[in-house]
Amino acid sequence: MADDAPAAAPAPAAEASEDAIKPAPAPWHCKCTSYMISFWTSGATAASLPAKAFSPLERASAFASPEQSGRAVGGLSMVQLVRYTDTPVGPYDELILAPGAFEYSASDDAAMPGNKNKKRKKTAKAMRITRIYVSQKETCWNGRTLWNLPKHLARFEWSTTSSGATHVAVYPHDTSTPYNSREAAPSNEPFFQCSIKTIPFIPSFPLSTRVLDKLPGVSTVLVQPPLPGNADAAHGELPGTKLWCRLGDYAQYSRTTSLAWADVRQPAREAKDSAGEEGEEEEEEEEEYFENFFPGLRRWNLALKMADGELFFPAGDTWEAPKDLS
Repeated sequence: MADDAPAAAPAPAAEASEDAIKPAPAPWHCKCTSYMISFWTSGATAASLPAKAFSPLERASAFASPEQSGRAVGGLSMVQLVRYTDTPVGPYDELILAPGAFEYSASDDAAMPGNKNKKRKKTAKAMRITRIYVSQKETCWNGRTLWNLPKHLARFEWSTTSSGATHVAVYPHDTSTPYNSREAAPSNEPFFQCSIKTIPFIPSFPLSTRVLDKLPGVSTVLVQPPLPGNADAAHGELPGTKLWCRLGDYAQYSRTTSLAWADVRQPAREAKDSAGEEGEEEEEEEEEYFENFFPGLRRWNLALKMADGELFFPAGDTWEAPKDLS
């Protein structure tokens, strides 16, 4: 059974209009096809997350600091690819990395709307998106300001292989060497690539992500720390934020969900000249290479394809950042 790529064709980020970005307030009701690859982040990996878990801007900020934004604890993790065909900001593509749960301060949680329980422990934990790429600037700016999602621009290349699999390669604007804070153009090398093919002879089925919250020990609630800003960004798409954000009522539904196999083998990295400049050597060390993209992933992973689905993003609950979590 052929697994043709969805028909959405978002314009490359580099060709986006230079008009001012317009706010698109929540809630967002979207239509999309998504590919979800789940994996497990071990306690050992969480204790020392790879640098590639974060984009360079966030990596150098409090967003990635265990003392200021909470310790990674691992657990159920996710790589997700989404092709949005209808959103308040138009069609776009998206790559999400959520390497498990993180601790966060719960002392200020009692002041959040609807929370009547004032006796909270000092820290709680929730899933966190640490790195995310999108194909146009409007969703980049709005995703950062509305929900503290650390979005950056990238070029997405989609194709269908001779075997009928859907292949995608993602070329970010922030992974060039040396790092250019303008993030004006995509890298020449993909940060991520993947081929996904639905499993034949297994019928599709309806699925809502709300089902996941009913499973023992599973929660889809996102809690995101404040983001750093980048005033040098070429399209003005990288604003910073000052408040924490909790996104707890988002949901995705598809009547035609299919099981699939995802091949996440990454292209081999060329050896770097050891005689390079010191700064370049440091940058190379920051972006580790993993043959299967990230610890916990195998080459072949079971995935879900949620075709022609609907996705709902409500407004997030926000609160002031605590001083530290130590």
